[in-house]
Amino acid sequence: MTEQALPVGPADIDAAARVIAPYAIRTPLLSFPVLNERVGAKVFLKPEMLQRTGSFKFRGAFNKVFSIPQDKRAGGVVAFSSGNHAQGVAAAAKILDMRATIVMPADAPLSKRERTKSYGAEVVLYDRDKDDREAISRGIAEKRGATLVKPYDDPFVIAGQGTAGREIAEDMATLGLSPDVVVAPASGGGLIAGVATAVKARYPSAEIVVAEPEAFDDHGISLTAGHREPHPPAGRTICDALMALMPGEMTFAINSKLLARGVTASDKEVGAAVAFAYRELKLVVEPGGAVGLAALLAGRLDVSGKNVVIVLSGGNVDADLFAELVA
Repeated sequence: MTEQALPVGPADIDAAARVIAPYAIRTPLLSFPVLNERVGAKVFLKPEMLQRTGSFKFRGAFNKVFSIPQDKRAGGVVAFSSGNHAQGVAAAAKILDMRATIVMPADAPLSKRERTKSYGAEVVLYDRDKDDREAISRGIAEKRGATLVKPYDDPFVIAGQGTAGREIAEDMATLGLSPDVVVAPASGGGLIAGVATAVKARYPSAEIVVAEPEAFDDHGISLTAGHREPHPPAGRTICDALMALMPGEMTFAINSKLLARGVTASDKEVGAAVAFAYRELKLVVEPGGAVGLAALLAGRLDVSGKNVVIVLSGGNVDADLFAELVA
């Protein structure tokens, strides 16, 4: 498969950047001596918890919702999400004066459910273990004539998420540095697909690594297998945003070509990374957003003397869980 045949290319990300520029926050690259000294590398953190709605998801959600033709907007939008995509779609719909209905698991953190409602969205709950969220969402969309906004397997969503990678590439160039390793988490794979597309366009030799919770590493398994594979049934992880069973079809078409490998971190290591970010860096990161940092701190990455970029994908953590992790 050639680069031109991939579902999303650099030009799509450039177009998305123009669309979201008036509405999204351009998050900076942050570097901390305490972290650099600990791992023996020059580390840059991309703090997407500072993004609108508290995660990178606003980027792709807004790009997708904005792409809906005016004559199709009256029906509104429907999305399914454990929380971050939900908030991104709800906020995008509110900005564009559209109705939003979000199908969320009943065990999603209360903070994410309430914040989704705060953007004016209707929240429909489902049982993660028994119900088919996509079927529920499609049914609502068909009944209302609404547009279904998928969380990752959509070219507009992937291109929107890729704007984070575009900013990384631009900011590293401004610093006069080339990224040796770029790490981002994955659930369905939209963020890392977009980041990989943007970064590899400017820095072809950069190693793009996907970070996942231990036992939920379907991307790592799939990269090794050479085709999409689900992770084994594994109960739950504190990384509630990273529990998709298998990589997306569209996202894996990109990631299988551009990603170098996968790394994992245990819930204990993720919790330690959340605490490190809070205590040492004064950053609030949700567990799913900290898995790349966790892998780095746990020594899962060979970074000695290298320039490393870690995407912290979000900060929408339940207050009680956060207090427990940083105690």
